[in-house]
Amino acid sequence: MPRKAKSALVIGGGVVGAASAFRLRQLGLRTTLVDPCDGSAASLGNAGHIAVEQVAPLASWPTIMSAPRRWFGRGGALDVSDPIVFLPWASRFMAAARKESFQSGSDALRSLLLHALPAWRRLAKEIGRTDLLSEAGHLLVWESTQTASKGRAAWEAADTGTARIQPLPEATLDSLWGLTRNRPVDGIRFSGTAQVSDLGDLANSLEAAFLAAGGEIIASRVESLSNKNGAASAHLANGQNLTADIVLVAAGVGSARLMSGLGHRAPLIAERGYHLRWTDHDWPADLSPIVFEDRSMIVTRFAGGLQAASFVEFGTAGQKPDPRKWARLAAHVKALGLPVRGEPSAWIGCRPTLPDYLPAIGRSDTAQNLYYAFGHQHLGLTLGPITAEIVAALADGREPPVALQPFDLNRFESRKAKRA
Repeated sequence: MPRKAKSALVIGGGVVGAASAFRLRQLGLRTTLVDPCDGSAASLGNAGHIAVEQVAPLASWPTIMSAPRRWFGRGGALDVSDPIVFLPWASRFMAAARKESFQSGSDALRSLLLHALPAWRRLAKEIGRTDLLSEAGHLLVWESTQTASKGRAAWEAADTGTARIQPLPEATLDSLWGLTRNRPVDGIRFSGTAQVSDLGDLANSLEAAFLAAGGEIIASRVESLSNKNGAASAHLANGQNLTADIVLVAAGVGSARLMSGLGHRAPLIAERGYHLRWTDHDWPADLSPIVFEDRSMIVTRFAGGLQAASFVEFGTAGQKPDPRKWARLAAHVKALGLPVRGEPSAWIGCRPTLPDYLPAIGRSDTAQNLYYAFGHQHLGLTLGPITAEIVAALADGREPPVALQPFDLNRFESRKAKRA
C-alpha cells in the first residue's frame, strides 16, 4: 500500500507535523496539513535548542531521586497541576525507570539523536534557510561551588551522544560577569549542539516551503478520527470530513484523544513549560544559549528578543496558566541582573510526554492508512526533521534510518490485550 499512496493528510502543525508534511509532499503525494494555526505548538515556543546531548531519558531513578529538591514549592522547576492525571502516568514512569527499561530507552533515544543534527542540516538547506541553524553549541553554568562540583562530575560521567563538553575558561566566566550580577563559579561548554535562531521564522519558512511545493493547509481543529472499512478518516471542526492514503497524527498532546478513537492507548501528559521574552535587551548577538543550572533556566537570544524558559509542570492542556511560574522566571532574571528592559511577553506550551520519555513513531495496526509521530517531550524541535524523514521512508515503503520497535505505540497496551 505505501508505494501506491497518492495522498497524505497530516494532523498537527508543530515542527514534527510541518516537517513531515513537507517531506511527504516531496515524495509527490497530494498533501494536506490540518492545524488550528494558533501558535500553540510547544516546538514553536521553546528554547530553540537542538539538544542532541540529552541521550538519557528522563524516566530514570536519578530523576526520581532528585525530584524533592527540584519541587516548585522549594524553589525548583518541577510541579504537578493535575494530580488525578499525573498519578497513573507516574506509575508508568516509575516502571520505565527500572534499570533494564532505562537502558533500552537510552539505546533507542541515542539511535534517533545520532541522526538529529544531520537531518536538521538537510531540512534547513532544502527550505533555503541554512541561516536559521547555528551550530555554536551552548553553555551551562553553576552559581555555587557545591552544585558545580556535583554537576560537572555528573555531566562528565554522562552519555552525551554526539555532543562533547569541555570546561569553560576563566576568561569566559569573567566575560559573563558583565551580563550577570555575580560571576558564575564554574561552567562547561557543549559542542556539537545547535540552536534555531528564530522559531517564528522557522515556522513561516516551513509553511512557505510546503506551500511552494504544492501542499495545502487547512486552519481547523480535528475533532475526531473514525475507522471505516479499515481506513482512518478525520472529522474537522469546520465540518469537513477528510481521508487520504496516509493519515499522519502528529498533534502533540491532542494525539491521545485522536488515537483513542481508533483503539490506541497513548498515555500522554501535558508537560507544560513557561517562557518570558524581552525585545529590549543588551545580550550579545554571538553568545550561545546559557543554561543556569541552579535555576533550571535556559536563556536564549532569538532574532525577536531575549528569552528565559523553565519549568516542568505536569497537568492538562486546557488548564489555566500558573502566573507564579512567570513571576519566578522574572525573579530569576532580576536576581541574575540580566540586561533586559521593559515588560516581557509571556508564553506557555505543552510538551507531549509519554511515560518512558520516548516518542511514538510508526504505523497503526488498526487502520491501514494510519501513521503516528508524537510524544517527543523536550525533544520535539530536536527530533522533528529526523522524524519527518522516518515518516517519509515508511510512506515510501523504504527502510527507516532507525529501528522503530522501541517507538511502537503498542508498547503501552496491557499484557492481557497483547496476548489477545
